[in-house]
Amino acid sequence: MGNTDTKLNFRKAVVQLTSKTQPIDASDDDFWDQFWAENNTTVQDIFTLVPAAEIRAVREEAPSNLATLCYKAVEKLVKAVDNSCRTQHEQQTVLNCVRLLTRVLPYIFEDPDWRGFFWSSLPAGSSQEDEESAPLAQSLINAVCDLLFCPDFTVIANRKSGPDKAEDLSAIDSCEYIWEAGVGFAHSPPKVPQYDIARMELLKLLLTCFSETMFQPPSAVKTTPNKWIQYVTSAENRHALPMFTSLLNTVCAYDPVGLGVPYNHILFSDTSEPLVDTALQILIVTLDHDTSQGDESVTPDNLFINYLSRIHRDEDFQFVLGGFTRLLNNPLVQTYLPNSTKKVQFHQELLVFFWKLCDYNKKFLYYVLKSSDVLDILVPILYHLNDSRADQSRVGLMHIGVFILLLLSGERNFGVRLNKPYTATVPMDIPVFTGTHADFLIIVFHKIITTGHQRLQPLFDCLLTILVNVSPYLKTLSMVASTKLLHLLEAFSTPWFLFSAPANNHLIFFLLEIFNNIIQYQFDGNSNLVYTIIRKRQVFHSLANLPTDYGSITKSLSKKSRRHLQSSSDNGKSSSDGPSMEGSKPALPAEPGTLKASILDTPGIEKMTEQESAYPLNSLNNQSEVLTNHNVETIPSRDDIIFEDDVFSEESKEGKNLEKSKSMPNVQSSPKNGSRSEGNTPARSLHRAVSQVKMFCVSMEKSVTVEVPN
Repeated sequence: MGNTDTKLNFRKAVVQLTSKTQPIDASDDDFWDQFWAENNTTVQDIFTLVPAAEIRAVREEAPSNLATLCYKAVEKLVKAVDNSCRTQHEQQTVLNCVRLLTRVLPYIFEDPDWRGFFWSSLPAGSSQEDEESAPLAQSLINAVCDLLFCPDFTVIANRKSGPDKAEDLSAIDSCEYIWEAGVGFAHSPPKVPQYDIARMELLKLLLTCFSETMFQPPSAVKTTPNKWIQYVTSAENRHALPMFTSLLNTVCAYDPVGLGVPYNHILFSDTSEPLVDTALQILIVTLDHDTSQGDESVTPDNLFINYLSRIHRDEDFQFVLGGFTRLLNNPLVQTYLPNSTKKVQFHQELLVFFWKLCDYNKKFLYYVLKSSDVLDILVPILYHLNDSRADQSRVGLMHIGVFILLLLSGERNFGVRLNKPYTATVPMDIPVFTGTHADFLIIVFHKIITTGHQRLQPLFDCLLTILVNVSPYLKTLSMVASTKLLHLLEAFSTPWFLFSAPANNHLIFFLLEIFNNIIQYQFDGNSNLVYTIIRKRQVFHSLANLPTDYGSITKSLSKKSRRHLQSSSDNGKSSSDGPSMEGSKPALPAEPGTLKASILDTPGIEKMTEQESAYPLNSLNNQSEVLTNHNVETIPSRDDIIFEDDVFSEESKEGKNLEKSKSMPNVQSSPKNGSRSEGNTPARSLHRAVSQVKMFCVSMEKSVTVEVPN
């Protein structure tokens, strides 16, 4: 009953803010105490009892009352810090003030006339004398940061001065109260759920303060820095180092599985996950710094970026990388009992933080590349890319995942690691294959290109550039991956698609460069790819003889008027890609985009390599039939059959001077980022690459003698 009365009084106080025509006096403590009096209100109660319409009404009709409400709430936080927040009553008051400010601040930021409000000075008599000239925002941030390391409220007290004497928060050494062991801190304090809840509430208030940029026009974001973030990450915040360390260690030390008890997340509430999620968002926001502008003198040093870039010990790198791999692979874990383990949902934030860490700390990037755990980063990224390819709302996740892989592919160690056999059991709607992580990479990229929505077409260059960067190191490609590469070449070389955009020829160039690199550096182990190239040699012949006159181009482009009818009728039939992995779920259907050309709309796409089996069966009859995913392909004669064993035996007999390498090429000789030789136009490079592969196909055909057994 008492709880109902306090909520009723709280609701009446909110109504009075808008109903009273005269400003409410700031000294009327009986009225203002109704907003943060000791009660059992939760965050949901605050958001329900303070609707958005009434906050806007107070802002427009009684702005002085809204200003006084914010002043009094900040004043309560400052007084709680001065008193060391030692009692249960003060701690509940702090939480109520924090929740109220979290609710009100966004509606202050959305009004341009109120944006400078928190950076104005406190009026006389509303705070301590030594803080009268400080802006309200600084008083708020100082109080929140002090409360983040408040003994018996957010951290465990050391009790050096006895249980009856509270520690002075203004003189406390917060480095002794870091939340979690890890980087720069070896002591692991015990877990207290109440402390996790209080930390999360305070961090959410900070995150709300940082959100002021969201309410500014894009033109003002580049010219007007976020003062909230600047102050928290500057030397004026005496808790900058322990705060950064606590956030980093809290994220990287989190283990959602725990002791591995099945269904423990259903039986017990986990207070750590929302704290980790909020801490991760705080790290991402505070580390967001545009380095492309080049004007470093305008903004002060960001201590969070400085601390992140100075991490250098191997044990710290192992701790951070272990946290990334554990959390990123958590949604991929398969258990005997369904849904028996907890699944975290902040993988997108993890990928953004991983990108920033690699960007600011190159030593960490090199550590990741030389570690075998880099494949534990690759697999979840490919999983999320494949799962998000048809969802236009997750296009940002697609971009950050592709950019991380592009960054990693620029180093030799990443390409070498891809040769490790792929043995994971991740449920994905891709064909079942036996091969390496390189095969897995190619198959997922093929799936993204051929079945993703059209907004992903700008990423095609990046996807193929990744394959170009790693192609010199791929020792053995499976037949499935080889077929996918040839299918991409066949689809991209279609005249209709090739002439649809000026830059589409770049995709052909990247694919031909992939073939050239593999043939030049890793010829011995890639018999599957060489066999597939010879089997589809007509694609290279057609590309080399591609007509470029105006009439042929017009005729090719005229086919696009018929592509929608054909793709709509055959999309369901041709989308299947063979048996998928057990437990996989198909991606959502792609929504229509705005681009004019896509692989899905290419005329005759269902007749290309994607639906053909790469291996002929053992039967050598003239009418031998090869089972495919959707149809039965008839082989006309034995002369068209080329056996891979005969190919390489005859090649060795003829002694062809093909460039081969049994070892990995050095970094200087391998292509990076799809770079081209200076002075060569894309057309010349394209024709030269086509000619090289075509000459290879012709030479291989001449050297092959098919032996038909009796």
